[in-house]
Amino acid sequence: MERLARLVMHHRRIISAFWLVLFVAGVASASQLSGRLTLDFSLPGQPGDTAEQQLIETYGASSFDTYVAVVTVPDGQTVASEQDKVTQVFGAVKKAVPSARVVDLATTGDQGFVSDDGRTTYALIQGPLPESFGPGIEVQIEPALAKAATTQGFGSGLTSYGLLSAGGDTDGPSVLAETLLGAAGALLVLIFVFASFLALLPLLIAAVSILTTFILVLGLTTFSDVSFVVQFLISLIGLGVAIDYSLLLVSRWREERAHGRDNEEAVVVAMKTAGNAVLASGVTVAISLVALIVVPVPFLRSMGIGGMLIPLVSVAVVLTLLPALLSSVGPRIDYPRIRKEATASRGWSAWARAIVRHRFVAAGVALVALALLIIPVFSLKIGQSGIDSLARSGSSFDTLDTLREGGIGTGVLTPVEVLVPASQADAAAAAAEGVDGVQTAVVGSIEGDQAVVDVLPVAETVDSSGTVVVDAIRTAVERSTDGPVGITGAGATVEDYFTAVYDKFPYVLALIAIITFVLLVRTFRSLLLPIKAVLLNLVSMAAVFGSVVFFWQLGHGSDVIFSVSPTGAITFWLPVVIFAFLFGLSMDYEVFILARMREEYDATGDTSAAVITGMGRTGRLVTSAALILFFAFAALASAPGTDIKVLGTALGVGILIDATVVRALLVPALVSLFGRWNWWLPAGIARVLRVPPSPLARPALATIGEPTVVEAGDPDRREKRPVG
Repeated sequence: MERLARLVMHHRRIISAFWLVLFVAGVASASQLSGRLTLDFSLPGQPGDTAEQQLIETYGASSFDTYVAVVTVPDGQTVASEQDKVTQVFGAVKKAVPSARVVDLATTGDQGFVSDDGRTTYALIQGPLPESFGPGIEVQIEPALAKAATTQGFGSGLTSYGLLSAGGDTDGPSVLAETLLGAAGALLVLIFVFASFLALLPLLIAAVSILTTFILVLGLTTFSDVSFVVQFLISLIGLGVAIDYSLLLVSRWREERAHGRDNEEAVVVAMKTAGNAVLASGVTVAISLVALIVVPVPFLRSMGIGGMLIPLVSVAVVLTLLPALLSSVGPRIDYPRIRKEATASRGWSAWARAIVRHRFVAAGVALVALALLIIPVFSLKIGQSGIDSLARSGSSFDTLDTLREGGIGTGVLTPVEVLVPASQADAAAAAAEGVDGVQTAVVGSIEGDQAVVDVLPVAETVDSSGTVVVDAIRTAVERSTDGPVGITGAGATVEDYFTAVYDKFPYVLALIAIITFVLLVRTFRSLLLPIKAVLLNLVSMAAVFGSVVFFWQLGHGSDVIFSVSPTGAITFWLPVVIFAFLFGLSMDYEVFILARMREEYDATGDTSAAVITGMGRTGRLVTSAALILFFAFAALASAPGTDIKVLGTALGVGILIDATVVRALLVPALVSLFGRWNWWLPAGIARVLRVPPSPLARPALATIGEPTVVEAGDPDRREKRPVG
């Protein structure tokens, strides 16, 4: 780190120019990226995905989102009496979207497509698989449907699971607006922390990091599909991570200058201490995203790769551009110098002294709080959000209400497509219709010797109860037919995700824990601290998922804050993404705090002193960093779509739980309880990991009786006095 710091300062103009070029190129690439992202949720090799690909190849249509076009005839008339006119309306829709597969009363003759009062009918419309985020074929369906229905004097509407999930916003969320919202919140925190124009420097570093990552992801899209979610992760998580890393390095630089070092030496010391912590933290975050790369799901892999780039690019910018700027313009923009860094935070030092004095109570309170948060996790149900938790107003919601009032179940939004040989189609439809939970089953399309039976459940097949219906349909059809049977649709997709992701995830989790442990052993030069860090992270993850279940799945607060009813389940891809990002981001704070405690212990040989000074120096930084990430995730939660809201709130709440209950309370209490065992690293293990050993020292006299506190000031002239 010292060599890197001196190299950067010696070539600071070249390094600054290099990052300036990437910044400008990133501005150009950002506008191109959105159109090259995909909505691909395929699961290659899984039964449901295989059937889905067959559906696309044979009929050019996908079950990704089934649009339901609804037509209602005036009072005094019935669909039966106006059959020809109704057929013309749906014919106009078919003409407007010739690539779509349309299934309605005219093509099937099934009265299940007519409401109980005989005035409303509907058609299922499936179009090609969307290639990017944004408006789909609904922009063609809606005007054609409305015009044709109005011409005949009928009412009409269009709905789908996707339209309800987006709240009717077909233009998609604005990444730029949400990033600026998160940046505004971060700037307020930075102004409080630095109380000078230095507050703008971390924002500059974040902008360079985000735009550089966009360049890399744009290159990735040339040979691989990248999920649309990646743009949110880069912008908002990148904003928080880059600012957090900058915050740590700049604060240490100010501290060293306050202790009398000249500017360049302050940069060198900051890089040797805070820079090491930043590097370890960034690598830890990247490692945690291995979970997404090794999972055999393309869109999760793309999120893993995009997610890995975020901390790695941020580390590169923070460890090169930031010291170059600090060594040149740092002192000039550190104005006005209202906040002094020569002494540790009095408030956090007092808090740490209280924890050291009452370590058993502090640990007990933290563990009870985490236990209460964890309890709801045992009710976790994985699937997709229920229909009632999606849009509660707008034309899509009104159309859904029309169907419900007519006695038509919400399962029409998530039909089960059964692919069978054409000769077996009627038998398959009859078998499927006899399954409990199915309102009707029809032969929707026949192409050559292949047929699609559209099975319409009573309720949406988006969670475990829905997959029970899907399994029952599969069993019934296989028993009544001779040929191959393929099942696709929302319920089949949920089943595929369980097989592809969750059955193997414990092994992935173990791999991540082992790699993280080894990295932290090198960073902390300890065996006990890394074990504690990994276990606490897992406990913290459980608390986050418990909070998500309580707030979203069970609906205790989602309606009040977001006007979203209980989701009933957590969307199948969210738990993996939440875990992958939070595991690493939460470890950031562990690294920041424990790295400083290790440094203080090496200087004093006293655990209590290390805890108090470490918390006094990092408490404000960790809290500020958590607030910055929280603002970024709050901006993410403002996006349309329930799934993105769940992701944003889960990440935000996870950061707050980790920075308060875990890192500010439980971590210092446990370090204080473990005493000298925290710092033990046997010589044999140290030799393998190529770090200096840390023998199990005798307890210092000061720690046998009352805890001690290290007085703030020049680290070379520290004195100890008893607490109290």
